[in-house]
Amino acid sequence: VADYVLSKTPGTTVSNLSSSRALDDVSAQHGCSCFHSAVGEVNVVQMMKEKNAVIGGEGNGGVIYPELHYGRDALVGVALFLSYFVEKNTTMTQLKASFPQYYMVKNKIDLQAGVDIKTIREKLEQTIPYLAKSTLDGLRLDFAEGWVHIRPSNTETIIRLYAEAKSHEKAKEFIQIIKQNL
Repeated sequence: VADYVLSKTPGTTVSNLSSSRALDDVSAQHGCSCFHSAVGEVNVVQMMKEKNAVIGGEGNGGVIYPELHYGRDALVGVALFLSYFVEKNTTMTQLKASFPQYYMVKNKIDLQAGVDIKTIREKLEQTIPYLAKSTLDGLRLDFAEGWVHIRPSNTETIIRLYAEAKSHEKAKEFIQIIKQNL
């Protein structure tokens, strides 16, 4: 959907830190920047307004298209996708093959009473080599092969772990590395 929107209206894009790198890739193909917010629709929308983004969303598939309104809207996402699909005049298989393939693994760890999230974050930053990091919402570490995002849940006493890579095995490996270093 972002490829379609950016082909018509180049501009910045926004997704949350736990969303796929695919939006970064598509944005870069159009010479545009992609920014990452904390998890949550309200955070994505706030950053979209700050960056004057033309499209944004979250990894759950929620598309935010400010030309219509600043809210996740499944019907807008479907309409944009169908317009794109018709314009491309291709098959779903061919369309999917035209984009980079990423695999995501999600996990969680029970948070023991008295455990300090800041201490966990600092330990991971010091023990795991990374290319880039964000502490906007927990800790996201980016690597050449993918990324991992560690954040405390806002609704449960757990730490959520998200990892993405170009292979399912590598994404699982990222999760294991984090678990071993906690």
